Amino acid sequence: MGFRINQREAKRLMDRLGLNMKEIPSVKEVIIHTEEKEILIKNPTVSQVVAQGLHIYQVMGGIIEEKQIKKNYSEDDVLLVAQQAGVSKEVARAALEETNGDLALAILKLTTK
Repeated sequence: MGFRINQREAKRLMDRLGLNMKEIPSVKEVIIHTEEKEILIKNPTVSQVVAQGLHIYQVMGGIIEEKQIKKNYSEDDVLLVAQQAGVSKEVARAALEETNGDLALAILKLTTK
């Protein structure tokens, strides 16, 4: 035995609870970045719910692709290269990516320009 509620009653109930839900039209993709992987959801249905000032996004369906992120260095490595070479963290990170995580080579590359 299921509980059925029509769409108008559901809308009224949500209004009474202070929930505002709307669909976000024409979303092409949603990307979720984590430290280990990147999740790409193509052509999803995305809804936004606003409840007591909080924005909640619901992502449904679509084609899901997962890509592992290969990082051969840590944030401590970035900080060390930045300090030793006297550059910003962004420049140090780019040098580490270019040298495949080799600290010495990244520092050498940045200091011998």
